Amino acid sequence: MDTATAARTRPDDVPGNRAGRRSAARCAGLLFAAVSVVVGFRAAGSDGVTPVPQLLAFLPWLLVPTGAGLLLALLARRWTGAVWGVALLGLLAWFIEPYGRTGDPTGPPVAGLRVLTSNVEFGRGTGSLVAAVRRERPDLVFVQECDPACDAALRRGLARTHPHRRAVEGGGSEGSVILSRFPLRAAGGVPGTMGMPGAVADVRGHAVRLQLAHPMPPLPGQVGLWRAELDALRDAAAADRATPTVLAGDFNASQDHAAFRRILDTGLTDAARLAGADRTPTWPARTMPVFGAQIDHVLVSADFSARRAHFLDLARTDHRALVVDLTLHRGA
Repeated sequence: MDTATAARTRPDDVPGNRAGRRSAARCAGLLFAAVSVVVGFRAAGSDGVTPVPQLLAFLPWLLVPTGAGLLLALLARRWTGAVWGVALLGLLAWFIEPYGRTGDPTGPPVAGLRVLTSNVEFGRGTGSLVAAVRRERPDLVFVQECDPACDAALRRGLARTHPHRRAVEGGGSEGSVILSRFPLRAAGGVPGTMGMPGAVADVRGHAVRLQLAHPMPPLPGQVGLWRAELDALRDAAAADRATPTVLAGDFNASQDHAAFRRILDTGLTDAARLAGADRTPTWPARTMPVFGAQIDHVLVSADFSARRAHFLDLARTDHRALVVDLTLHRGA
């Protein structure tokens, strides 16, 4: 190349630069396409099929590949791609906003109660849970994946402070327990692959319906079962809208799953949402605070307000425990 030609040649016209821009544009397109599929299902109110339900749990984290794609599109000077990226960022920001009501009940307060929910991962986190219950002093405790050894340990360690219980016994992940300071009477619970007991608590003279949640996770090949068990929880929530209700546990779902939002649409609200902690991750505990999703929830009917929500790191379990302080109101 002579001196005159080199002077007329822009850096962008150099073959290596053109190839680099094409590669950046292709990478941006792939990132945008993948994110668009997930966002499209979220916009359509559908959980789709594998891998969409799994990715929806981590919807806020899709900001990372979308931002990377936008940077690549800008470097490649692909303005259509840049617009695509900006649109995706806008949609993600919209969907990341909390879902559900925020107002407090209008009736006077009649009782305060503290609720703790914890998945102890096949019973391995039981010792840490018992210590947390003694320290936090919750009135109601919802325990998932409580195997026979876990159940026995809870009886030994918490029978004096929480004498009332409802349980579905089982090994591995199948066992679940509700512990209470308040008297309990039997309720039907929700049938499922893993135990989901129910009860009605007498909270200082007021009946409060309790339901533990632990549907199957949306594993490949089991998304239909996951959706059916979440729908069963929705039906249980909708069956009695007159009685104050607490529905708590490991839902294996976040607010970005349509099946979970259908439960909220029965009139329940995530207590962490009311307390301003709706996007705090609870699983997988081993990757936090770098990466995670909130799939453990305490859902409450409109009879409740929530003053505070905080999360506990328990040893030997892949879930953080959730503790919420609730107030029951009359005539909500």
